[in-house]
Amino acid sequence: MVNVAIFVSGSGTNCEALIKHFRNSENVNIALVLSNRPDAYALVRATGLGVETVVVPKKDFNREEILMPLMAKYRIDFIVLAGFLLVVPDFLINAYPRRMINLHPALLPKFGGIGMYGHHVHEAVKAAGESETGMTVHYVSNEVDGGEIIAQYSTPVLPEDTPDQIAEKEHILEMKYFPIVVEKVLNEL
Repeated sequence: MVNVAIFVSGSGTNCEALIKHFRNSENVNIALVLSNRPDAYALVRATGLGVETVVVPKKDFNREEILMPLMAKYRIDFIVLAGFLLVVPDFLINAYPRRMINLHPALLPKFGGIGMYGHHVHEAVKAAGESETGMTVHYVSNEVDGGEIIAQYSTPVLPEDTPDQIAEKEHILEMKYFPIVVEKVLNEL
């Protein structure tokens, strides 16, 4: 059994999709949902689905003496970043080599890096006049959004699309493909 922690900062639609996807799995257990924000709606979603939750505020997230015992307590084997907005500290990346993945709402390497998250990405896609956007699942490395790409899925962007419409198109891809990609990665462990 692979124990998975999902790290979130926001509403948690991908978190909920992952929990539901693996609910009856014999190989994968969503053991923990961790957020840096106590008001993240993802915590409500996870609790409602029977998954343990914990809040590690931003001021404590870079403290190895707090985070690593927490990972040990829940016997975490793998970490999924699903809308998690903090930069992951090196000690955690080093503890989970090729066992931590991130979902990014663009086709990396475009529109990645510090400050490129959520609506900022969709606004940048629109401003650049891109004809397509999409989602990327990648391994987490010491370079923000620079880890090895696992999978990408794209969708067209029309000239008249607003950033909100671009976000909606990209989110459809996440709901369809993210749980499948996570399952494939976990099955290859």
